[in-house]
Amino acid sequence: MDEVSRENVPRGNVPREDRPPRILVDATAVPADRGALGRYAEGLLRALHGLGADLAIACQRVERERYAALAPGARVVSGPAALAHRAARLAWEQNGLPRVAREVGADVLHLPTYTIPVHAGLPTVVTIHDVTQFAEPERHDPLRASYIRSATRTAARLATRMIVPSRAVRDDLVRLLHAEPGHIDVAYHGVDHEVFRRPSPEEVKKVSDRLGLHGHPYVAYLGALEPRKNVPNLIRGWVRACAGRADPPALVLAGSGGWDDELDAALAVVPTHLRVVRSGYLPWSLLPGFLGGALVVALPSRGEGFGLPVLETMACGGTVLTTRRGPLPEVGGEAVAYTEPDPPAIASALSSLLDAPDRRLELAEAASARAEGFTWEGSARDHLDSYARAVAQYAASHPS
Repeated sequence: MDEVSRENVPRGNVPREDRPPRILVDATAVPADRGALGRYAEGLLRALHGLGADLAIACQRVERERYAALAPGARVVSGPAALAHRAARLAWEQNGLPRVAREVGADVLHLPTYTIPVHAGLPTVVTIHDVTQFAEPERHDPLRASYIRSATRTAARLATRMIVPSRAVRDDLVRLLHAEPGHIDVAYHGVDHEVFRRPSPEEVKKVSDRLGLHGHPYVAYLGALEPRKNVPNLIRGWVRACAGRADPPALVLAGSGGWDDELDAALAVVPTHLRVVRSGYLPWSLLPGFLGGALVVALPSRGEGFGLPVLETMACGGTVLTTRRGPLPEVGGEAVAYTEPDPPAIASALSSLLDAPDRRLELAEAASARAEGFTWEGSARDHLDSYARAVAQYAASHPS
């Protein structure tokens, strides 16, 4: 086992109640890409470090230096190379991770994904990002959904406390899994305001040229191409909204990964005079220009745990069209436009926005202001409160 040691808060014989808990965050299951889970882990760890938390981080061997740079002062421990394979990682999680917790002197273990050691031997906090696999299992990959449902049930049963990114997920956990509401803490995600901000005209032009649009207006989508994201209905709604327009905006589908059997069928019947751009993955540096430069960023999802792309678009001063499903109204409030997820409703809402530039500007201003209230520092403070509750709850149920 390899580790990078940085300066740590001395522990010595300081009584537990007189020092902050040492938190071991298991990042071994966090993907290396900057998808939603990666952005959550990165934003949280950087903010926890900024607040002076006593941190240890378990990670994949190839990610060791990145986490050491992300949270200087944390003790970073990398597991064996075999952790790159899921089966090996899950086995190591049951035996190796509790051993790491003992070696680093952790007071609480945070698992930012769904899985948890059965016999951790210390207080555990698990982040449950969403429960859409229970509410609408048909909109998920069957094998992955089965795995996540099983892991979520185990976490809800075994974890000392659970952290969720919205009240909607908390309520669904209670309703669908009969979780104990008093053991669930809500900690909203934040947004990196240095990355996601209003773009300059040059940034907007750069992404437009890269997409081959060269200043032509467009409606944007950013996210995975999977059924719960409702992209086929977005395509159908956009086609209806563009019917009869002399200069219809293009539709740009950005993002990679996922699966949706209806997507190709929806694209196959797009009229030839309308333009769809499938950009795939866009570099991080282009996202402010992409989101802030769109006429509308349409994210008509059927189910989310939080909705990071909605918040990130708001921070970029973009006009968002989304649904009232799950936590999305908690994020967007009155600063975004809403639609039902069916094509006629999407077409009507999108047409209304395309025809009302003053309304788009009003929403963009409100969205930018609302996004300021979502920070990773605020999220980290809520996490620290949850860790402290877990330590006290565990101590009460395991008297020495």
